[in-house]
Amino acid sequence: MSSADELQQELMRVRRNAIELHSSDQVQEAIAKLAFEVTEACSGKVPVFVTIMNGGMIFAAELVKRLDFPLEMDYLHASRYLGATSGGDVEWIVTPNATLEGRHVVIVDDILDVGSTLLSIIEACKAQGAASVKTCVLVDKQHDRKARPGLKADFTALEADDYYLFGMGMDYKGFWRNAPVSYTHLTLPTIYSV
Repeated sequence: MSSADELQQELMRVRRNAIELHSSDQVQEAIAKLAFEVTEACSGKVPVFVTIMNGGMIFAAELVKRLDFPLEMDYLHASRYLGATSGGDVEWIVTPNATLEGRHVVIVDDILDVGSTLLSIIEACKAQGAASVKTCVLVDKQHDRKARPGLKADFTALEADDYYLFGMGMDYKGFWRNAPVSYTHLTLPTIYSV
């Protein structure tokens, strides 16, 4: 059996064994509600929405099409995972092209897990002179290992228990970001490096 066949089998096994945490309707309803909150906070500020790639792209696309005010979109790529299932040091791969100085910045990501990546990005935006920095995530994973006690995003669509999650931008070894709902893969323990 080829390595591609083995990978396909592993990925299909993961999907078959996964448990749906939030249905497609629940995800879309939560994003719609969040869009209202973001509109209330950001309308009139001409913000720049900076999406964290690759995880934030699906959520960002679903969110911004519900926002009826002018905004600029950009992206960055910083990761602690790089295709692995446990995190390491934050690695900067691509930085935003937009000028952040004097701008209201909304950082959009798929998940707030430990938060080390998000905190690094917030500090980088502030160092570039952003007028304000807000954070917006699809899922806040509930546990006591946050990089800073009590760390929360400014805008959160959903919460989830402390499982390994994939779907709606969150991935399993770089795959299944395209799943339209959020799943947990209970047979894989969540692993964190400290």
